[in-house]
Formats: sequence, C-alpha cells, structure tokens
Amino acid sequence: MAVTAIRYPATGPSLATVVLAHGAGASQLSDFMVHVATALADRHLDVVTFNFPFTERGKKLPDPQPVLESCYRTVLAHVAGDVELGRLPLIIGGKSLGARMATHLAAARDAADSDADTWWDRLAGLVLLGYPLHPPGKPQQVRVSHLPHIAHPMLVVQGAKDAFGSPQELHTFFDVLSAPTDVYVVEQGNHSLEVPKRSGIPQAKVFADAQDRIAAWITERVRPARRGGRPPARP
Repeated sequence: MAVTAIRYPATGPSLATVVLAHGAGASQLSDFMVHVATALADRHLDVVTFNFPFTERGKKLPDPQPVLESCYRTVLAHVAGDVELGRLPLIIGGKSLGARMATHLAAARDAADSDADTWWDRLAGLVLLGYPLHPPGKPQQVRVSHLPHIAHPMLVVQGAKDAFGSPQELHTFFDVLSAPTDVYVVEQGNHSLEVPKRSGIPQAKVFADAQDRIAAWITERVRPARRGGRPPARP
C-alpha cells in the first residue's frame, strides 16, 4: 500500500536527513509532528515525515509490527534513492510508536539493506521522541529485548512525567547498552512533552529548547560524516 510522505526542506545548507514516523494516536499532520519537522528544518536539517498504512486507511488500530517496519523501510529506501536526501547522513526516529519502530529497524539489518549505498550505510543515529518503554500503568511490560542489538547512537527526548516510561526507567535499560545514548529530560513534561500551565514555563520555550538539543546532538553526530562523506562504518 502506498503511503503519503512530506518533505520539509532545510533552511540553508543541510547537515543531515531526518526521517520521523508518527505515533499511534495521530498522523504526520498532527500539530506535534508538523511543529517538530518545521522547527528542525529551520535548524538546517532536511526532514521527511510519513504516514503508516493504518493511518492512510483512517484506522485507529496500528498495523502489526512487520507491516509498520516494512513501511518504514520502504520510506527509507525512497529517501536513500533521492539525489539530494540520499547523499546526506541519515537520522531516523519518531514519536512514541514511530520511535519504537525506528529502534527495531536499527536493531536488525534487513536482507534488503545489505547492498551497498542503502539507507543503512548512511545511518548516523536515532532521535526518539517520547519513547514508549511500557504501556501506561504496566511498568512490568517493558519492550526492550531488541535494544541491545542497536549499535548506533541514540537521543531520547522524554517528559519527566511520561506515563509510558519515566527518564529514570529509561536510564535503567538504556545506560547498559553498548550504543551511546543521551536522555534529554523535559521537566514536568508528559508523553507529548507538554508541561502544565501551572508550571509557569512557556510551552513554546519547552519545545524550542528540545529542538535546539536535537539539532545540536545531530550536528555532533554528523560532523565527521560531513567531512568524510559517509558515517563511520558500524556492524
């Protein structure tokens, strides 16, 4: 099934291509996804978002994981084949469900990705927005078995009060990984990085600070790749 994708061109020379997948509750046209994509494009990053098949069909129940992964891989293959986007270092990630699917892709190189000059060869890191470590209220149901197989660096942007996994819970499972992982905490933030109005913290500043951190983190990851033309080889 064909899905819709949107490109947000970088303002000025682009440092990297960032592909972000939406969460289970909203499409790539949600305020959150559009705002993040636009903000990162303003920070010299080419950004691509896309819909999963269930969203294209107008359904609320997500597709089975193999379908979601296949869709994501297909989008990445198209990005890799683009004359402009495909030459840049690649960052993958997303919001919640989309973030989790990105980690599954990074944990296991598919046979279709084994040829030279595929998206895998450009992969420089992952940006995970509101990572769903477990269902709300069920901290014993963690979904982490694939994480040790990830070799690329990760940045997790997590609300301090995220019901899908607190920063403290994330550190328990991410700090022991061989892949370098940074956790950026949005104080008083929920799963969508929103803070209560009573906090007195302007929401716009919360988002801008997180976006600045994402852009800085990506810049740190891709600078060697920009000089050498390709990210360092990884297993």
